[in-house]
Amino acid sequence: MSQSTKGVLQTARLLLREFTPLDADALTLVLSDPETMRYYPAPYDRAGVEQWIERNRKRYQYDGVGLWAMELTKTQQIIGDCGIILQQVEGERLYEIGYHLRRDFWGQGLATEAAIACRDWAFAHLKAERLISLIRPENLPSCRVAERTGMTVWKEVNWRGLPHYVYSVEKEKPQAS
Repeated sequence: MSQSTKGVLQTARLLLREFTPLDADALTLVLSDPETMRYYPAPYDRAGVEQWIERNRKRYQYDGVGLWAMELTKTQQIIGDCGIILQQVEGERLYEIGYHLRRDFWGQGLATEAAIACRDWAFAHLKAERLISLIRPENLPSCRVAERTGMTVWKEVNWRGLPHYVYSVEKEKPQAS
């Protein structure tokens, strides 16, 4: 089970915490990798990574959520990001679980572990009945992470000029006794 302290989540292997400007070097290894970012219009350069961090720091302030640094607890090494961001999809504001993981850590269940912690935190702390993940249909690894968090394809949309699946999971209603 994850625990939360002021927007910070702890899992068995990960710490999710707010980004600082000092995280740019580590995050560049993730967001500048052409393979990791192949479903984005382009990988980010160093300035783009710094802007990414600053955008998320503003989200923490204005939305109370954002993408958090994904840090291995054993080594304190940043290996990606995962968190909750408000997205506008077809005129509706929805909380999205987003994640990016450094390629040399793929296939170890770390993105799923972080995404499940974010899902559980969001349903416990936000007034959200539904969480989404926007994923390009050809991005099968991200689709599998979404499915492992209990999400299914809700609809298909054209988002930022590209086709995306909107994966969705709804908050479980308490059982009547």
